[in-house]
Amino acid sequence: MKLQTKASFKKEYLAFVRTKKLVILALVLIGVAIINPILLAGLGVLMDSLSGFYESFGTDISGLTEALGSSVSTGVSQAVTDVAQTGLVVFLLVINSNAGGEQKKRSIMIPRCSGLRSFGYIFPKFIIYPLSAFVLAIIASFAAWGVSTIVFKYNDVTLAGVLLGGLLTGISLMFYVCAHITIGTATGRAGTSAAICIVASLLLPSIFAVFGSELVYNPFTLNILAGSAVRSEGLSTLQPLEIIITIVITLAIMVILYFLALFAQNAKRVDNSGNEIKI
Repeated sequence: MKLQTKASFKKEYLAFVRTKKLVILALVLIGVAIINPILLAGLGVLMDSLSGFYESFGTDISGLTEALGSSVSTGVSQAVTDVAQTGLVVFLLVINSNAGGEQKKRSIMIPRCSGLRSFGYIFPKFIIYPLSAFVLAIIASFAAWGVSTIVFKYNDVTLAGVLLGGLLTGISLMFYVCAHITIGTATGRAGTSAAICIVASLLLPSIFAVFGSELVYNPFTLNILAGSAVRSEGLSTLQPLEIIITIVITLAIMVILYFLALFAQNAKRVDNSGNEIKI
């Protein structure tokens, strides 16, 4: 069992690294974090150059220009939010073939017939991909902080704010990655799974926000909470106990998702009665 688990980890790791998926995801997530503050600062410069035009119509945009072009917290907050949205979409699509897509190609038929157990098939996926998303989110948040301190004037972000924002962003990514793996491996339809998770990540946070739902205790609003945590005013209003409980709830759901995926694999049976072997 230990040898099989070790071999499964190696297979999953090599499938992630040798196909350059890890490099692609690192470039995308860190790239999104770096580009966001630069674009935001550029927008501030553009608005400042157009201030005279707007003043001719009696509109004062100096406050908006100042907000866009001066605050480091604005750049980092926008970056971590975009990593949790745009970065997530790319992450889910890139790992499609590892989140149940291999079942469609029958590439696990021989391993399963040779004794590959459900634990060896599922467990490495729930370790390698969620943890990779978490680490990349932390790195991305610090990259956004570094770039923001260069392009913005007023540094109103603390190390605690950046770390908490990256932590919550990483856990948000982990949550959706686990959901993707669960649905994808259980159904063998990784594309459908990715679509469900992407739509949920785009719509549910906005729906909860519109209805005035609390950001804490809700795994679906972690991306909004991450953006708020970066800002000094948002960080001061967050209670450590509420953050801890929110993280614990999300991690508990991820554990449940793992057992659901494992149960779904154990419930499958090999049917050899037809012309084509099916799992």
